[in-house]
Amino acid sequence: MLVYNHATGQVTEQEARFPDDNENVWLHMTAPEAKQVEQVLKHQFHCHPLVVEDCIKLKQRPKVDRYKDHVFMTFFAVVDKQLTTVEIAIVIGKNFVITICKEPLPLFDELKTHLLQVEGSMEHSGRILYYLLDRCVDDYTDIINQIEDRVDRLEQMIYRNPYVHVAREIFKSKRKMHHLRRIIAEEKTMLGTLTHQNFPYIRQEADVYFIDIYDHISRVVDSLDVFRESLTGLLELQMSIKSDRMNEIMKTLTIISSIFLPLTFIVGLYGMNFKDIPELNWNFGYIYVWIVMIVVTISMWAIFKWKKWI
Repeated sequence: MLVYNHATGQVTEQEARFPDDNENVWLHMTAPEAKQVEQVLKHQFHCHPLVVEDCIKLKQRPKVDRYKDHVFMTFFAVVDKQLTTVEIAIVIGKNFVITICKEPLPLFDELKTHLLQVEGSMEHSGRILYYLLDRCVDDYTDIINQIEDRVDRLEQMIYRNPYVHVAREIFKSKRKMHHLRRIIAEEKTMLGTLTHQNFPYIRQEADVYFIDIYDHISRVVDSLDVFRESLTGLLELQMSIKSDRMNEIMKTLTIISSIFLPLTFIVGLYGMNFKDIPELNWNFGYIYVWIVMIVVTISMWAIFKWKKWI
């Protein structure tokens, strides 16, 4: 637990306890046992039983619940390129912020370093909450950049080889982005509640910082919508390129078949086993047939060219 003393302006690490009037604290618990959560929230910080239950289960959607002397929030962090999300339970009081999650996250180590090094970063609960939410949203922005690179890579793969198997990856990405988009859209609504209402424990001058987070998360939601449409467009692009290539192949085969059709008729005609075929007695009949077939071939090629079929 980090403890900020208003009198000295110093931040120290101490054992979990309820803060004094001149102190502001941040307490973080990673994968705690139910008894530990109950001991800290219920007996030390006197939180509402519903808050204790939600922090133990950690199976909530993004939300804000207000109680008499504290507020419970649920926010999510994205931890990897597979868009895996981790729920973070946040309890905010007048002079404390408690965070709970099921697994260690780098953002908490970064937050701890920041609070220890930057003077005045723990002056009030609202500032600690801002730093926490800001780091989560910054991670969203990094993930958006990775998604953009993935979409560009899939697009290049399809252009190079329209028959590459990308449908499964595209559908998996769309499903994960749909899940992430639903979470972030609810968090956007939650942040709108923080910025447009008199939210307790946040000073009026800090509203501009939460509005900045709201703008960032709005851009993330818009980007996710664009990328979902882009992935759908990639499937349509792949089908279109496949169709165009198939049409070109069928066109080529049709032209070749059309040219050989009269040639097949000619050789079939003179291959019949009848006794009286005058041309068979010509001295240069074989050459004449070749000349006729060459002329027919050139003529048909010229007609196709004139029609702009080839």
